[in-house]
Amino acid sequence: MSKDQLRSSQVVTTFGPGAMVDLPNAAIMISGLDNWSYDQKNIPFVEEPRLIDKLRRILGVQNLTLRRPPPSIEDARSFHPRIDGWRFPEWFIVQWTETTPQGFRRRRLVHLNSLDAGKFKDGDGSKRGVVPVRFVRACTRGHIGDIDWKAFVHGKPIDCPRDLWIEERGTSGDLEIIYIVCECGASRTMSQAARMELQALGSCDGSRPWLGPGTKESCGLPNRLLIRHASNAYFPQILSVISIPDARSALDGIVISLWDDFLSDANSAEDVAKLRNKPTVAAKLQGYDDDTVAKSISRVRVGTAGQDRPVKEVEFEALSEANEELGSDTPQGDFYARALKREVWDSPLLQDIERVVLVHRLREVSAQVGFTRFEAAVTDIHGDIPNDLDLQVRRAPLSLDSSWLPAIENRGEGIFVQFKAEAVKSWLKRDEVLKRRELLSEGFDGWKADHKNSSREFPGLPYYLLHSISHLLMTAIFLECGYPGSSLRERIYTERGEYAILIYTGSSDSEGTLGGLVLAGRDLKRHFTRALDAGTLCSNDPVCALHVPGEQGHQHLLGSACHGCLLISETSCEQRNDLLDRALVVPTIAASESAFFDLKG
Repeated sequence: MSKDQLRSSQVVTTFGPGAMVDLPNAAIMISGLDNWSYDQKNIPFVEEPRLIDKLRRILGVQNLTLRRPPPSIEDARSFHPRIDGWRFPEWFIVQWTETTPQGFRRRRLVHLNSLDAGKFKDGDGSKRGVVPVRFVRACTRGHIGDIDWKAFVHGKPIDCPRDLWIEERGTSGDLEIIYIVCECGASRTMSQAARMELQALGSCDGSRPWLGPGTKESCGLPNRLLIRHASNAYFPQILSVISIPDARSALDGIVISLWDDFLSDANSAEDVAKLRNKPTVAAKLQGYDDDTVAKSISRVRVGTAGQDRPVKEVEFEALSEANEELGSDTPQGDFYARALKREVWDSPLLQDIERVVLVHRLREVSAQVGFTRFEAAVTDIHGDIPNDLDLQVRRAPLSLDSSWLPAIENRGEGIFVQFKAEAVKSWLKRDEVLKRRELLSEGFDGWKADHKNSSREFPGLPYYLLHSISHLLMTAIFLECGYPGSSLRERIYTERGEYAILIYTGSSDSEGTLGGLVLAGRDLKRHFTRALDAGTLCSNDPVCALHVPGEQGHQHLLGSACHGCLLISETSCEQRNDLLDRALVVPTIAASESAFFDLKG
């Protein structure tokens, strides 16, 4: 792949609309969907009814569709689908250093309009190369633009015609030693731009350069300093589902079709059994047992049939309630899973595990809904997108026309591990576990104090427990499964008082189905043992084990967790490395009675 090209998956995940990208000879911002060009005769639509239905509800767009990014076509004679990029930023630093009488290094700060064929012509006629300035301004609504450098350095809007310089008065690279200097004598350190109380960058003008010229909207929020390459410059908001049919929704539709003529008076499984004597009822309800049909009748009767269900609830229901096999084992199949016999993985250490399912084929569809800056808008513990009111930032749109969203399909495999609900509920009643809950809850309250507008609720100890197990198990598995650790992903299920984890991988090509994870699942007993042993002692102990949420480094959402034990690649974690505590999983040097697993047994 050329250095000035991006992969299709990258423009949905890492470099979507509104993201800043450095190419070899330019700095650009990826354009909004309105400037993505397709061959109208061959638009690559993505079909995933459950995801599309949920996105329609979130965005309020009834005719919403999903598309893959425009494909790359090598044939020069054909139409070339493309994604445009807008030049951003428009201010540059000249790659020629001068030394001031005080011994400081300085370089010219120039605007795009002063360049000649991408070069800056010096006073003596020499042409100098330039690089984009790394400082821009943005607000919490996603708006972004160039800093008004003349207003910043003079402390007020002014049309000073003198030259600007960026001056380094030290070698550390800190904002304190970086000054913007005007030849008129005015100067200002960049550290003042980062101090919100000074509001040195003024108010936001609602600029949305990724949507093209003339797309500003009213704003007025204080501008913040943003470093273009910083990790908080762009957070894509992604919603993904695994392609598993919602069996409940299908059955509810059948019950509704039989309601007026047959099922309106049925109240129990016994009533359903009697009604199966009628040929029409028997034919339509074939494959569903009486208890399942009776539950559907209850949903239809109280008006909850067909309601929008959490993303994970459908997945957990299918994986936990299916018979020995689920889906079809065909080369082009979207999903195929088989329950692993207990004698293959059973051991005293894993006595609290209910079920292990090997997912041989898996299709995950991910769609980008929008993006944020400064703070990530991760999905909630149910796999749904949080409301903007839950965040300190607001989701920015991908386009002016919201009739479609970009999406990608990933094919892969995985391991589903379901825990015994009775074992988890019994563990929750222990005194030491209740004390640990109080500690983690206080840390969560500290996070809420810093996010006053958030309606996010404490996820509960089962989520902390399963999330921590998942991270330990992923770290143990990736060493042998053949996939890099960053390619593994997780889904934590705490639906309806049931508990499970899914560790899976996916790729837009065949690399996600090499069989390494399924093979690791067959040796789950050994991997689990290694994972739990690794969690008992961290390389950063005793500091890690003694960590109190919120007291050290403001890590309000972490118990005993750090980069030496639980933290993994953020692309692998569904909560961006939050809500973790290994003291709930295994004994540590600071806490032993709160552990779910008894390693002495």
